[in-house]
Amino acid sequence: MHPQNISGPLVFLLLCIHRGQGLTSFPDNLVVGKREGSVTLHCPTELEGGVTWWHERGQDRDILDEKDYDMEGHSLTLPDLEVSLLGEYSCWGENGKLSSSHVLLEAEDEEAESTESQLSCRARSYTCSFTCSWKNSDVTALRLGLGPDCLEGNPSCSWVSPDNKDAEGGYTFTLFHPFSAYSEESTALLVTAEAVNTRSYFRETKQFYLRDIVQPDSPQKVKCRVEKQMLKVMVEPASSWATPHSFYPLEHEIEYLNRDNGMVERSTSGLIPKDVSGLRVRSRDPLVLSTWGQWSPWKNVTH
Repeated sequence: MHPQNISGPLVFLLLCIHRGQGLTSFPDNLVVGKREGSVTLHCPTELEGGVTWWHERGQDRDILDEKDYDMEGHSLTLPDLEVSLLGEYSCWGENGKLSSSHVLLEAEDEEAESTESQLSCRARSYTCSFTCSWKNSDVTALRLGLGPDCLEGNPSCSWVSPDNKDAEGGYTFTLFHPFSAYSEESTALLVTAEAVNTRSYFRETKQFYLRDIVQPDSPQKVKCRVEKQMLKVMVEPASSWATPHSFYPLEHEIEYLNRDNGMVERSTSGLIPKDVSGLRVRSRDPLVLSTWGQWSPWKNVTH
């Protein structure tokens, strides 16, 4: 079980880093120790005889001599942890491999404190899914989990792999939650991310309500018509936005270019001055004052 240090009722961030090898997937058994501390590895076997321990790190693979290591029964203790002791340890019996553990070295405090948040999440609407992005491209394995089981590192956690890797090297995930879109949200979402690269293991956790990360897509249609001396702007929400729109209203902000003086102005009213040469629109949920969505493309105005 991972230690918890949670602050704030709605949003919190946990971050810890451990030194490790260039893993390309997450081993079943991770063991983390402090520098110059010690860890004990256990070989789960009912064999009455002894077992043999192997250490594999990169291209090096060595059998461990009990004269040089602290072995007792089916356990192996690694004292005075340092970088050279990291890697995979496996125990073997007469019939083959019995188990393995991957040893990581916990980062120094100042290194953990200098690491910025890499995880951000966004919901396009009040549906059963949302997306999260991991900014750091310098990782070799990455996974996300939803709920307290993942926070606590329980075997029941259902880890999710990334959907894709973007042009800048970041990763995108799609997560599904069990809450209804038509009832008041009373339970916060808890997302845990784990990542490794050549030297480090990262773990970051965020807690939030879905309404806190809602950010609508840009409108799919923007139409204009002249009404007296004003221009009425009619906006059709993105197809990804929840329906019915009467239950899920949107507020629209219009940015327009004044034809006479070339100034750019904004308005949340559907009526703007008639003499504009172009405009674009973005949306947000007015009930929770969500983050403004992305702007629609600029639209030339002719009339």
